[in-house]
Amino acid sequence: MARLIKIGFGTLAVLFLVAPLFAILPLAFTSSVFLTYPIPDWSTRWFQELATADAWRRSIINSLMIGGGTTLLATILGTMAALGLRQQGMRFAAPLRTLFILPMVVPAVVLGVGMQLLFAQLGLANTYLGVIVAHSIVAIPLVFITVSGAVAGLDKRVELAAESLGASPFTVLRKITLPLAAPGIVSGAVLAFATSLDEVVLTLFVAGPNQRTLARQMFSTIRENISPAIAAAALIFIVGTIVLGVVTTLLRRRMKKAVV
Repeated sequence: MARLIKIGFGTLAVLFLVAPLFAILPLAFTSSVFLTYPIPDWSTRWFQELATADAWRRSIINSLMIGGGTTLLATILGTMAALGLRQQGMRFAAPLRTLFILPMVVPAVVLGVGMQLLFAQLGLANTYLGVIVAHSIVAIPLVFITVSGAVAGLDKRVELAAESLGASPFTVLRKITLPLAAPGIVSGAVLAFATSLDEVVLTLFVAGPNQRTLARQMFSTIRENISPAIAAAALIFIVGTIVLGVVTTLLRRRMKKAVV
């Protein structure tokens, strides 16, 4: 009986979480210009609009460019921070860890206002680099946490054995530490890319008209005119997230097998 209650409660929780998706996603295939039920006819016209309309097409390209840059920058910096702070007994390790995680708890509006003022002074306002840096600031904590968890489970004796056999610190890092921590690094990179795709508040503050991302385009469309194109864009988001999750899972399994 207890097991049935747990299964029933878990099923209800999952349905509660995915019910809004089931409600909006079918409207991506409506032939109507309104987000209403019942659907008069099935059509792919709104996906065609995403591919042909200049605003939507440019926003998708911008999201991929900015997401790729954010993934690269956040993964490098987050991984370096996690590896640098793994040493036991390191001075100021706890405050530094808190500093790296701080962007996760600071309200996005506060970060946006601060970045807007700072980037204006640095000449990064309304630039692709500025948007990438802004997205990286909120993505680095995710990479830092996932990589820290991965390196925390590493057996330090493996690295010490390599050093005792004459391997340099860089060789140990390249051939021992990074391959063992690769699953965590890949997971952090995927989370950084997903965070960049979904970020809209910081983009509103630091991006210009030429850096309009897909999330910002969806936000603007909701304010101006609620169109089924939003549902089509949301479907792309969800499918892309699922694909990233599956690919990440497969890569993690392959990496673990390769290490073993």
